[in-house]
Amino acid sequence: SVNHNVKAIYQRYLGFFDGNPATLHPHPPVEAAKRYVAYMGGAEAILERARDDHEAGDDRWVAEVVRHVVFAEPDNTAARELLADALTQLGYQAESGPWRNFYLTGAKELRDGVMVLPTPSTTSPDVIAAMPTSLILDYLAIRLKHRDAAELAGSTLLVLTDVEERHLLELSNGVLHNRPVAADEEVTTDATVTSTRVWLNGLLAADDPATALTSGEDADITGDPTSLLSVFGLLDEFPFWFDIVTP
Repeated sequence: SVNHNVKAIYQRYLGFFDGNPATLHPHPPVEAAKRYVAYMGGAEAILERARDDHEAGDDRWVAEVVRHVVFAEPDNTAARELLADALTQLGYQAESGPWRNFYLTGAKELRDGVMVLPTPSTTSPDVIAAMPTSLILDYLAIRLKHRDAAELAGSTLLVLTDVEERHLLELSNGVLHNRPVAADEEVTTDATVTSTRVWLNGLLAADDPATALTSGEDADITGDPTSLLSVFGLLDEFPFWFDIVTP
């Protein structure tokens, strides 16, 4: 729709900041919602006025206000139902197909919760094999449970002989860094793992990468690989289905 796309033309989606310093560092959604509800006299007072606005057809405002009640009190059935009704009406009125889908999907989440459906795996051998090594290592860094790794530190040189690549992995302050290393560059690390990209692909597809790494099959490990073992033991699993209109 024009309303949606003109924003992209004007701000080019460069970020969240609209230039107003009051929006620079807001409270997180749940904490902000609790404060909004308290400022406006409590959930019941908000819902009483919101029902009148819903009857008057001002569902845009109802959605804007009642969402704070839902985030402050997720188990407030009356708030969830009123917000769902408002989103449903906005969906029926929406000219844009994507807007309609967002409105109606949000309403369904409020009424029925998040539906957990079968999802295909995106970590198939073909997908892993098609990814550059640096991207795979970035993916490991994203999956690392940073708080659990905050006190860990170490470095590993990964040598992949079949693709003639060397990568330096450094773990510190709960963050896993990686960078390519030239063939003639000398680096000092806690450990060196020499193997092939085929071995790395299989390691990532394994149910227990840490155990697969320590088995020693198809990989030559020298030095102390504790930091690398820690990384594979602290990989998070991201749920495919999650709440959006509820906290």
